[in-house]
Amino acid sequence: VTHPCCKSPLFLTFLVFPVVQAGKVLVFPLDGSHWVNMKVIIEELHSRNHQVTVIRHTDSWYIKENSPFYRSISLDVESGYDKNSFSSYVIRLLEMQREEYSPWKHLQMEMEQVKKASEIHMKTRKTLESIFENKEMLQMLKNSKYDLILTDPAIPGGIILAHYLKLPLVFNVRWTPHGEGHFLIAPSPLSYVPLRGIELSDQMSFFQRVLNVLIFCLFQYRSEKMVTPHYQDFIEKYLGSDVKLHSMYQAADLWLMRVDFVFEFPRPTMPNVVYMGGFQCKPAKPLPDHLEEFVQSSGEHGFIIMSLGTLIADLPADLAEEIAAAFAELPQKVIWRHRGSRPSTLGNNTLLVDWMPQNDLLGHPKIKLFVSHGGTNGIYEAIYHGVPVVGIPIIFDQADNLSRLRAKGVARTVEISDLDKINFQETLQDVLNEPSYRMNMQKLSRLHRDTPMRPLDTALFWIEFVMRHKGAAHLRTESYKLPWYSYHSVDVMVFLLTAAGLLMFFTFGLLWLCFRLCFKSQQKHE
Repeated sequence: VTHPCCKSPLFLTFLVFPVVQAGKVLVFPLDGSHWVNMKVIIEELHSRNHQVTVIRHTDSWYIKENSPFYRSISLDVESGYDKNSFSSYVIRLLEMQREEYSPWKHLQMEMEQVKKASEIHMKTRKTLESIFENKEMLQMLKNSKYDLILTDPAIPGGIILAHYLKLPLVFNVRWTPHGEGHFLIAPSPLSYVPLRGIELSDQMSFFQRVLNVLIFCLFQYRSEKMVTPHYQDFIEKYLGSDVKLHSMYQAADLWLMRVDFVFEFPRPTMPNVVYMGGFQCKPAKPLPDHLEEFVQSSGEHGFIIMSLGTLIADLPADLAEEIAAAFAELPQKVIWRHRGSRPSTLGNNTLLVDWMPQNDLLGHPKIKLFVSHGGTNGIYEAIYHGVPVVGIPIIFDQADNLSRLRAKGVARTVEISDLDKINFQETLQDVLNEPSYRMNMQKLSRLHRDTPMRPLDTALFWIEFVMRHKGAAHLRTESYKLPWYSYHSVDVMVFLLTAAGLLMFFTFGLLWLCFRLCFKSQQKHE
């Protein structure tokens, strides 16, 4: 009789693929919601007996100094990502979004985000200086003989450290300072690959393609002028004058992309890109008794959950009043993660909580709808469990994530500047009462789950692959070493056009010469 565990994908993986001996992984993470993703991988590495060391700051928001899953190296340098400063930044963006739209307001928001990004890069530069100027720490890192560096490439600290220590480099990735990760390494035709952040699909009109190209050029200029200058002199000092930040990103061994093409638009990719969209998703566990009792009391109407992620625990009081009033008139029960003051319009059907087991609630049979800000983790959990979405985008890539769900017919959105009781309630009712939203999302769920391995197992296999083989250079294109004119074959085109021009010139000249000779010969005969 076969033991049940022998049928699991993970067990079969161990039979088919060699198991790497316990390795040593150095992690250079980014705090906040990015750490939530990184922690999932760290815990899985620990479960496979790998030793994990995490570089953190003493003012870290999410990254704890003591953990059963890793040991830490704490740096007494400001991270730029502490809870108070980042929360106040998000509140400023939220208030700006609530104002009436204008080009000036949009520019202000862009400048606010550029300012915050610049602050984080300055703090990252100081973090690197604190490491590189500490000879004992550098020697300790060298002596530890790590097998690879796992890093979040939204900041280049881990990339620079890996290059200095000559270690294989693995990205837990979606965003880099240069934009979405694919644009750094994979062919990205702007005719059908939309930039993130402008809410376009892969079927663009002519003027949308014009916009896509212009925004791409603007992003390229911004990264060169506002990111690279923070690090280039540091790189020249410690790594050499011929080393460029852009090239170090492209030289990474492995890109673990939090992407699934049931959600993303199809696009070209590369052999060293591994897709693990929804890697944090898992089957629902039983709810705590008080939550189970509450959702069961919803009867045939079911329940709704609302969460705006880790950065936005509470909303402005007047906005919360409008949302609560809309919820109060629904027949469904509502569980709302809200830490602000209790709205006066709150109905008896709504339960306010400081924290919720979001994945377990989304996997409950009575769930009807997820009200979300559009963060990546929540989006994939909704897809995994087949729950339609009403989105309230606020910052970063949230509006773009929700635009992709709209294109799939599984979500509607309400802009924060337009949100009031009436339009919020109309949007909720539309998604609740129109069956196509749930049917389309359940189709996405079936596609997302229909894979030979869990996304997390896929990610861990490739991390261990890099450990076993001391890198994955055979999967990495060397095209980044080419100058731009060679990469785009401009020199080839110039050569071929020149050759064709010369050939035409000599052919024309030869014909003209023949014509002149024939003409002279004819004149002599006459």
